[in-house]
Amino acid sequence: MIRAASLGLAISFLAAPAAAQQPEEPRPYSVGNALGLPVAPTPGREFEAVSPNVKVFGAIYSAESCSYDAERGVIVVPNRGVPQNVRANDAWVSFINHDGSVHTARWIGVQSPAERPRLAPPLVLNEPFGSDIARGMLYVADRDGGTRADEPSVAVIRRFDLRTGAPAGEIRVEGAPWLNDIEVGDDGAIYATQTGDFGDTPDPATWRVWKIAPDGTPSVFVQGAPLRQPNGVALDPQGNVVVANMGNAEVLTFSPAGRLVKTENAAQPGSDGLVIMPDGTKYVSSVTQGGVSRMRPGTPAELIARNIPSAASMCYDAGSNQLVIPMNPNNGLAFVPLSQQQEP
Repeated sequence: MIRAASLGLAISFLAAPAAAQQPEEPRPYSVGNALGLPVAPTPGREFEAVSPNVKVFGAIYSAESCSYDAERGVIVVPNRGVPQNVRANDAWVSFINHDGSVHTARWIGVQSPAERPRLAPPLVLNEPFGSDIARGMLYVADRDGGTRADEPSVAVIRRFDLRTGAPAGEIRVEGAPWLNDIEVGDDGAIYATQTGDFGDTPDPATWRVWKIAPDGTPSVFVQGAPLRQPNGVALDPQGNVVVANMGNAEVLTFSPAGRLVKTENAAQPGSDGLVIMPDGTKYVSSVTQGGVSRMRPGTPAELIARNIPSAASMCYDAGSNQLVIPMNPNNGLAFVPLSQQQEP
């Protein structure tokens, strides 16, 4: 059925095709409001926050990672939205409070995919996996392409100004179809895992850790064994690069030059998230087994939490001394307080 208004619009297009082809003026770039109305900044309308007697939980959709914004005191969660082959540029970023309630449902990405190219600057955020906050920026491991079976995919590191949410540049990693976790060093270098092939006869050459220099030049930092589907990556207090394998229980420490200096084992295989504390204690989440391992220096790993569905790339919420764990297709976050020392 064609509504009357739609029919009238179609007639106006036929009568004045030249006017229909006029490009629209760029729209100012904006980010979403905290919970309240209006959802997006609206000229001439004053924002009013949701009343304090209202609690909202959710806003998370297919999240793979999170980071902690110490300035705002919120957990920053990139939502992947639907896959690239369903609709491109569908992802967004949420702010979550310490208790799991929603601070800002959509901060980056409040606009629809159709609106985003017309923003000034334009917004592209397709399927972000790993994320990190450093140097006043939110970094995400995104990708372009892959919208069809015959279209190749290429990994892209995208940066957003943490103050304004505006895009602040991107780096294409042409040798990688997509990247999993990322970690940004104090010098601006980015370390990223390419988890690579799975299955009975995987190609070890696809298991890589990339290093992207501060000037944006990507290079392969480590490739092949002892990597085994590398997933989580983090820097330890000494500046070493630590990688958690998904294909086994190994947690590997490499020197800044790429030399293996230590091999440890998490309590479970299938590692995804990796958090390293200032004293060297490591926390590792298993996306396949659902546990969280605590690995204190010089002692065997121990489970401090169990049976978290699809426990992905977690982050440390310093404001509440807790681990925050996205749960991938379960569309939620798990919270593990570190002040509680009892075993699960």
